[in-house]
Amino acid sequence: MLLLTRITYLLAFGLVAYASILSDILNAIENAVDCASCHALLGVLQGVALLGDTVFSSALVSVCKATGAEDDDVCQGLLTEQGPIIAHDLRSISVLGQTATKFCNAAIGLCQDPAVNAFTVPFPKPAPTNPKVFTSTGKPPFQVAHFSDAHIDRMYTAGSDSNCTKPICCRNFADQTGPVQVPAGPSGSLNCDTPTTLVQSMLRSVATQNAQFSIFTGDVVEAAVWLVDQTENTSDMQKFNNEMATLLNSPVFPAIGNHEAAPVNVFPRNTTNQGQVQWVFDTQSQGWNPFIGTAAASQVQHMSGSYSVNPAGTNLRIISLNTIYWYKDNFYLYDSDKFQPDPNGIIGFAVQQLQAAEDAGQRAWVIAHMPPSGGDALHDQSNYFDQVVQRYKNTIAGLFFGHTHRDEFAIAYSNYNNQTADTADGIAWIAPSLTPRQANPSFRLYDVDPDTYEIMDSRTFISDMSDPSFQTSPTWKQEYSARATYGPAIGGWPATQSLNAAFWHKVTEAFVSNDALFQTFNSLKTRGVQVSACTGDCKTTTICNLRALRAENNCVVATPGLNFRRGEEEIDTSQRGHVDHCEGTGVRTVFENIALKAQTMDSEVLRKRMEEAFIKSS
Repeated sequence: MLLLTRITYLLAFGLVAYASILSDILNAIENAVDCASCHALLGVLQGVALLGDTVFSSALVSVCKATGAEDDDVCQGLLTEQGPIIAHDLRSISVLGQTATKFCNAAIGLCQDPAVNAFTVPFPKPAPTNPKVFTSTGKPPFQVAHFSDAHIDRMYTAGSDSNCTKPICCRNFADQTGPVQVPAGPSGSLNCDTPTTLVQSMLRSVATQNAQFSIFTGDVVEAAVWLVDQTENTSDMQKFNNEMATLLNSPVFPAIGNHEAAPVNVFPRNTTNQGQVQWVFDTQSQGWNPFIGTAAASQVQHMSGSYSVNPAGTNLRIISLNTIYWYKDNFYLYDSDKFQPDPNGIIGFAVQQLQAAEDAGQRAWVIAHMPPSGGDALHDQSNYFDQVVQRYKNTIAGLFFGHTHRDEFAIAYSNYNNQTADTADGIAWIAPSLTPRQANPSFRLYDVDPDTYEIMDSRTFISDMSDPSFQTSPTWKQEYSARATYGPAIGGWPATQSLNAAFWHKVTEAFVSNDALFQTFNSLKTRGVQVSACTGDCKTTTICNLRALRAENNCVVATPGLNFRRGEEEIDTSQRGHVDHCEGTGVRTVFENIALKAQTMDSEVLRKRMEEAFIKSS
């Protein structure tokens, strides 16, 4: 009886203390309206982090569940995985320092990106005074396929609901009750990731295109980020490697995506004293060996997933980089106040390989998952990579990325303060996704000059989900040709000239004056599904971003992820919040939804729900 009394007393005491912690978190969230108050919020969270990972994660899970920010299993899975990493960060940094500002920008959206830290990338040699000239002799181009963001859901279930309450649907979730509203089709549905049938259909279609080789710019695993673990991700990578090996009839050169890790996005730096993703590099080193060879596979294993390879019969060096070390949602990047200009030596590896290509008289392609141009790229590393692009612009024939799930591009300039066709000197090809989560599944086919290795045309292929035959036998048809679509709009473009950076700058100039052309681009970017009109600031910002391979020059402005109060405006509690197209629902989305829902709930009801969540977790 005495023992029971003591347990009851301790539980009651713990409940009061825990309720106080949760109340402090919610109050800090409600008061977080700008960058300064975001730092104050981090101070509160830091105090909780000092109590240990379990308390920190349980507190976030309890607040998430009590507010109904996401379904209980999503709250539990996502925050139990990511919570210890955030707690580790907060215990390792000053909540008033630059690292904290970067975290507030990435995870909460209440701080703008800080100014770039000055750093000059070291190069082994200066640029040659008389660089080698790569001239086309007019030979017929060869073809290269580019596919990205497969996000294969091996638990996709045809007939399950594609309109569910989870971040992705088309699975038989245990807590989903009631009749199915929109049955998932056998070949794929919106709001869902890629079924096995669809990815195999795409690979078979690529095999019919007579491609000399393919590039895959990352993200094998689906976006059920609250459920993934090392075992599942390893299996998913192995299965896709096997499918590429058996269904394609030519080599493929892949890159590491942020979804390959579990928890999602998190690639610890070499200086981090917890967590590891060597299993990702080991898995892909083994699985990619048949495509890239033993030497490059060893680089994957020992260079954090990056490698370099010379495809047989070419004078081309393909350099695959793991750019997730420059990704804002990689929370391990915020665990030190000591500035690290080149996490895990990725930029140094690029320099080394580009110098080797220059010395050998080769052209180079750089492939990676996340482009350094977007709002989710850290400005520091984007700036330093742009220095590399400028130094080796004569060697680099193309840059290829995925991640955004959009059909788009980004231009590099020798002078970002004077953006013209003459100063445009680098072009990034950003491929649309295979996953039909937001749009029709797609891949690209490039026509490549065999002398210069520059892109003569880019053709996007889609499988139209509205086609009655899609669910029984997806067909892949060319959606458009970049040369045919945009060439006439800029007064024509010589057939012997590649679609280089100058071409694409002229296209952006045409977007300014020719709104119909821009709206065509906007529709193609989203592959014709759920297309929203893009005018005014949307159009201006879009064009600005296309002209910004260096992220500090884009027009992405951080938007608040927590406090949505705008005077007396009505709050829309059905709003889904910010969703990173690549990640799906992540920590920022959860934080947004917590704030959004908490503002509309009775405080006493909310308190009781948090107590219940604590008792259940205890």
